[in-house]
Amino acid sequence: MKCMTPPLREMLDDVLAGHRLTEEEAVRLLSTRDRGVLAIAAAADELRERKVGNVVTYVRNQNINVTNICVNACGFCGFSRKPGDADTFFYGEAAVREKARAARERNVTEICTVSGLHPEFDAQSYADIYSWIRDEVPGVHIHASNPMEVAYAAQKSGISTREVLEMMRDAGLGTLCGTAAEILVDDVRRVICPDKVDTATWVRIIKEAHGLGIRSTATIMYGHCESEADRARHLSVLREIQDETRGFTEFVPLSFIHPNTPLYRAGLARAGATGREDLLMFAVSRLFLDNFDHIQASWVKVGTKMAGMALLSGANDLGGTLFEESISREAGARDTEYLDPAEMRRMAGDLGRVLRQRMTTYALLG
Repeated sequence: MKCMTPPLREMLDDVLAGHRLTEEEAVRLLSTRDRGVLAIAAAADELRERKVGNVVTYVRNQNINVTNICVNACGFCGFSRKPGDADTFFYGEAAVREKARAARERNVTEICTVSGLHPEFDAQSYADIYSWIRDEVPGVHIHASNPMEVAYAAQKSGISTREVLEMMRDAGLGTLCGTAAEILVDDVRRVICPDKVDTATWVRIIKEAHGLGIRSTATIMYGHCESEADRARHLSVLREIQDETRGFTEFVPLSFIHPNTPLYRAGLARAGATGREDLLMFAVSRLFLDNFDHIQASWVKVGTKMAGMALLSGANDLGGTLFEESISREAGARDTEYLDPAEMRRMAGDLGRVLRQRMTTYALLG
């Protein structure tokens, strides 16, 4: 009977005793294919309990996807459209303000905006959007943009990325989205998102944001054409940044949604991650990212049942209510529009845990 080998058990014991995993050890864990997966998940769950206790958190938020018109053509994206396509959309000032007012009526604490790279956008365009939202909902936390949008705005306006970040902050930006990271390995990026910023630029802009007091999330998008070594390298890049800046609020694994993406249809990507890979991504992230407190289970990407299992594998947060979600839905995900906190409470209660509402930066409410 094949069982967990002593080296794996010793590795997990060492981590729980304070050992910092190496990239090579992370690859070993991510490559596990037997019942050792459950042991890794159990160790991650124990570490989660030590770090953040038995509270499961969520944020009451709403997405505003301003436009799906985009100058890029990322292979993993089913959301973006080109000018002239029949199903393009673009929300101007009146529509953005109306959506912000709807968010106010829903008592959200966070509004998140990430959209296509519209050919007419520049730095002022992003600042305007944030100022419209701030006007309508003065107390809301604006969680928006990402390093790609910052770089794009800088290029379009002929200013530095630092100046763009300062403009965004002054217009109302609270925290930056840590998306556009995908896999922080340039060989992979050249396949899945050749038009996006390279790893060094992503890292530089994130560090600039943190240096300006703009915290951010950290993400990974996995399950396409990357290897376990690529995932481990990505985690290492994030851990190094966090060692330096302490600016990440959380880590969010984003499982690749494949059906409607050019990458998958061209045969360049797998049909997404398996359940084993999802569990290991959450668990190994918890064990490897020893300088992160919070690991989020994105129910939009993995579904509510797998999100519940993620809470047994190192995750402690369920993300947001969303209310509106377009990007994952267009890629082929189902049931992405809204998750009622009552259902989140049922998920947490099923594990003997307590659900608590949080702010974007993890201050608990109530």
